[in-house]
Amino acid sequence: MNLTGAFIGAMVGFWLTHYSLIGMLVGGVLGFMFDASRQQRRRTPAQGGYVAPLFALIGAVAKADGRISEAEIAIAERLMARMGLDQDERRKAIGAFNEGKQPEFNAAEVIDELRQWVGHRRDHAFPVIDVVIDTVLAEGAPSPAKMAILRQLAFALRVSDMELMALMAMKGYAWNAGPGGRSQGHGGGGYVPPQRNTQGPDPYAVLGIQRDADERAVKRAYRKLISEHHPDRLGDLPEDMRRRAEARASEINAAYERIKSERGFK
Repeated sequence: MNLTGAFIGAMVGFWLTHYSLIGMLVGGVLGFMFDASRQQRRRTPAQGGYVAPLFALIGAVAKADGRISEAEIAIAERLMARMGLDQDERRKAIGAFNEGKQPEFNAAEVIDELRQWVGHRRDHAFPVIDVVIDTVLAEGAPSPAKMAILRQLAFALRVSDMELMALMAMKGYAWNAGPGGRSQGHGGGGYVPPQRNTQGPDPYAVLGIQRDADERAVKRAYRKLISEHHPDRLGDLPEDMRRRAEARASEINAAYERIKSERGFK
């Protein structure tokens, strides 16, 4: 956070109270509160304010490889219908999508808006990422530019590459993020695009674990995932995102049951 206001407030308080430490402390607190309120007004989206930044980001993803396909447009239109947007909201969503596809559009700004809306709610982060993944995978194996935006979003929402790999595995795509831990939002060299898994979702990838994970690790991963993806925790998210959470919870349960069956534990 910018502490300029706190510093100025402390100095003013120090001077006005004739060099009192208490005055400096009070001035610093007041300056800090002013900075915080100003930042909140500038950066926090309004109620339902995720719609415009979300569709702007979808437009940016669709245009990232240089063109927008009919499949990507159809995904955006279906999403508007599933989210139950009224006429005014739909108009704003279309305008945001068109803004996002402009060459000079800065995706980082709307990613920051989505980050502010999500806050620390990881159960809200996953549905947002899930929606964007649909556009990323609209034409099959995505370009490095599309994956770069997706990873930038995931990093901003505190979702690791391993968790992103699990989300893509639930959609039937295998992806290896490569060496390193958390994504920095860049495609990097040696890019290998996600590939459709013809055998269906890999249960180990869905749970975000290695195949040699022991029984305790499997159960721990399952409990963590099902708690984060359970639809009952989503609060006031639109119905489409709630259904997505239900689908993810079903995939997680199916993956866990499949591993239990293969390994023979309860």
